[in-house]
Amino acid sequence: MGDTLSARKYPSNASQKQAAYPNGTVLQTTGRCTGGVNLLDIDRQPQWKQRQAIRYRWCEIWHDPAQNSHFVTGWVYGKYIAPY
Repeated sequence: MGDTLSARKYPSNASQKQAAYPNGTVLQTTGRCTGGVNLLDIDRQPQWKQRQAIRYRWCEIWHDPAQNSHFVTGWVYGKYIAPY
């Protein structure tokens, strides 16, 4: 309870944190993950297989860290996201 997902500027724990989202927040990905994984290529696979493919990868998202309709890209760690 009370956990948040950090969106970072670059795909690294050492990268600047852009925002933190509460558990359960729905975010939109760009489809791109590190290691050459494209979420559009795996979208028809079972959810467990999708999670396995991104578990140790960073995935790019669109988000609005200032909540002012100024969307930017950021990165979240795949272990903490699930298909919607």
